[in-house]
Amino acid sequence: MSRLLVSLIVLLVVVLGALFFLAGRATERPTTRVEKVVELGNLAN
Repeated sequence: MSRLLVSLIVLLVVVLGALFFLAGRATERPTTRVEKVVELGNLAN
């Protein structure tokens, strides 16, 4: 029983660690620049 309990705790720690690792990687996205579209008539002034 003790060995089963230790195995379950270790498995739970590994799964939670993997979830936090993947969640941390998902938020690290490169910043994207959105360029504003300018009409050519505004540049002629």
